[in-house]
Amino acid sequence: MTDAEVEELRRHVAALEAENARLREALKDQNHGSEPDPHATPASTLAASPARLREALTIATVGGIYFDLNGRLLDANDAFLAMGGYSREDLNAGRLSWQVLTPPEWLDMSWRAFNDLKTTGHTSPYEKQYFRKDGSRFWALFGATLLDDGRGFEFVVDITDRKQAEAELAAREAELRLIADAMPVLIAFIDRAFTYRFANAAYETWFGRRPEQVVGRTIAELLGTAEFEARRPFIEQALAGADIHLERSWPHPDGQPREAAIRYIPSRDSSGEVTGIYVFVQDITDRKQTEELLASRALQLEAQVAEQEKARDRIWNLSPVLKFVARHDGEIRSVNPSWTRSLGWSEQETLGRNVLDFVAPEGRRQAASDLMLGAATPLSGDIELTLLTEGNGPRHVSWTVVPGDDLLFGFGRDITEQRVAEEALRQSQKLEAVGQLTGGVAHDFNNLLTIIRSSVDFLRRPELPETRKARYLDAVSETVDRAAKLTGQLLAFARRQTLKPEVFEVAGRLHAVADMLDTVTGARIRVVTQGLDIPCFVRADISQFETALINMAVNARDAMEGEGTLTLRLVCSVPMPPIRGHAGGPGPFAAISLSDTGAGIPPDRIGRIFEPFFTTKEVGRGTGLGLSQVFGFAKQSGGDVSVESAVGCGTTFTLYLPETEAAQESAEAGRPGDTPPIGAGQRILVVEDNVEVGRFATQILQDLGFETRWAANAEEALDALGSEDAAFEAVFSDVVMPGMGGIELAKRLRRTHPHLPVILTSGYSHVLAQEGAHGFDLVQKPYSAEQVSQALCKAISPRVRHGRVG
Repeated sequence: MTDAEVEELRRHVAALEAENARLREALKDQNHGSEPDPHATPASTLAASPARLREALTIATVGGIYFDLNGRLLDANDAFLAMGGYSREDLNAGRLSWQVLTPPEWLDMSWRAFNDLKTTGHTSPYEKQYFRKDGSRFWALFGATLLDDGRGFEFVVDITDRKQAEAELAAREAELRLIADAMPVLIAFIDRAFTYRFANAAYETWFGRRPEQVVGRTIAELLGTAEFEARRPFIEQALAGADIHLERSWPHPDGQPREAAIRYIPSRDSSGEVTGIYVFVQDITDRKQTEELLASRALQLEAQVAEQEKARDRIWNLSPVLKFVARHDGEIRSVNPSWTRSLGWSEQETLGRNVLDFVAPEGRRQAASDLMLGAATPLSGDIELTLLTEGNGPRHVSWTVVPGDDLLFGFGRDITEQRVAEEALRQSQKLEAVGQLTGGVAHDFNNLLTIIRSSVDFLRRPELPETRKARYLDAVSETVDRAAKLTGQLLAFARRQTLKPEVFEVAGRLHAVADMLDTVTGARIRVVTQGLDIPCFVRADISQFETALINMAVNARDAMEGEGTLTLRLVCSVPMPPIRGHAGGPGPFAAISLSDTGAGIPPDRIGRIFEPFFTTKEVGRGTGLGLSQVFGFAKQSGGDVSVESAVGCGTTFTLYLPETEAAQESAEAGRPGDTPPIGAGQRILVVEDNVEVGRFATQILQDLGFETRWAANAEEALDALGSEDAAFEAVFSDVVMPGMGGIELAKRLRRTHPHLPVILTSGYSHVLAQEGAHGFDLVQKPYSAEQVSQALCKAISPRVRHGRVG
């Protein structure tokens, strides 16, 4: 069960306790201020007062049903009707009874409950399912009491979420148990009292005891006192926090000695305290025997080689290296047995054929060039080729080819398993990066959510002074902005952010940034500019460009510890060199560099500085996303970023962006005259599939003075536009929706309603990240009322000015 589900369950329980307290107070009032008779049931009191019965039916969080003993519902409160999706009309029409509401498999239980009610006057609380009006089901906890008027009253609590959570938890536990039991390795958990708390099915194979017979026993009881004392020092080391590996020989229950590889891993609670150890035991008897056998065979082979060192034919036959002898034109004259063992081709199938016949087709042209077949003086060197086999798939072989007078001598090392292992390592590194990224995002967002949650809790206090309310509201607003910035940095690193590229003059922007850097770096850092007198134009997102410069400047400031010189330099029309193994480009590129006089970056860290959440700063001074934003922005804009650094000599970051032609300036002259104010009755069509966001957006627009119409999807929006005779001044649409998306809707409206402005909104869309907004105005989520107002004013003003409104 997630934290959110636990919190929801707690709220339900608290609400139920509050309603129970309220009912007890009502009963107390009816008894003229005295406590109710403990021998009198609440139902009797309710039956004695119709008003109290009606009051019980008004409980908002717990369902209440008033019924006769034939099962027909006489009355029910709104909470119960809402649980099943029924209306008051369904109740008044007499269409509801416990027979109708109860699924067939629960009828027997319901009969027994009715019999208990008739004979004892009440039922014990129990759980069952009810039908909703739409045919679906919900789980409920209920209890009924027989009233003095011969009818029944039942309280019903919806426990569907709890049941689903329990089912999911049970499924996850069963899945974990299935995985553990499928492993041929002993897996167990032992607490600090040396007692087994978990054991998998392998224990039955090793010890003849089922897991449930192991759990609750101590190590000494299972392994014997002597074996426990032998292992105890290692177990105590693990309980002290160490990860322990050891190998031991010990008698198996079948009487044969076995070799086992044992690992003890400490388990820690949320505070870091070790609560026990996980135990993993693998039977390595066969591996040990194989190692001994291999060692023995290796010794025998070495003896044979030593005794017959001069016998070249024996070396040729025993060598695991693939060998061939071929003419300069590639015709094979001889191969050794390893050729057959590795590739499957016999000597008879190989001799007389060309070397290229055994190379994969896609690599033959390059192989001919590398081997220089047919040349008088072929080259030697390491050449990796993919060779065809006889039915076992291709093999990767690294060749060293040595030329002779008339022949080529090839020596090949099969590296197929090495390449497989390298690919597995790369995948592992990718998973590690994903885990690091996920952990960093969770950490930073939990910090932000803590601020928002605490501020909201204080804002709920009615006695809170206005000054403190303003302070907490500002904290929430600022924290949302920080969360949006964090999301933007993540998207920038992933190169999935929605950029708004435009052509701008770099030197002018650098002048503006240089002027504001004093506030960023502090008075003790001198900012120097070079080369800003040269006109140079690039096409990029200005906001992201300036953010990248600020991020690099902040890193430079921290590297200089607040004192030094920061040099901002611009060089135009240069090629981009190869960076971190990526190919460069002829350009022209604009090179914007920031150089500091700081401590420099150690060589072992310089390769990781662009990784997300990697930072050398102490906790609280950086998220590790600043340089990843620079990297993502540069790559998404068609450029790259390089870094040069030496310890003690400072660091230089250089941002490369493709140059472009200067943009042609154009502006639409406004027409003078009175125009109606924006928001004064203009109609906006809101297209949003999320109910909560749709309600919030329409409320914002209505508060701004607009009239709104809400469409839940693009198809509904098109129907509204087609049926209301162009009664809208703008469309405010989400991008990601089921069916037709916001961009497709905007493109269609551009054709059918060319004068109708469309403003798009999205938190993230891969279409926006890859293709942009296609010329439509975009408001990023999370947005504020001011941002929405500005976007609508910008879009509607030309229509107001040109008389297209109304």
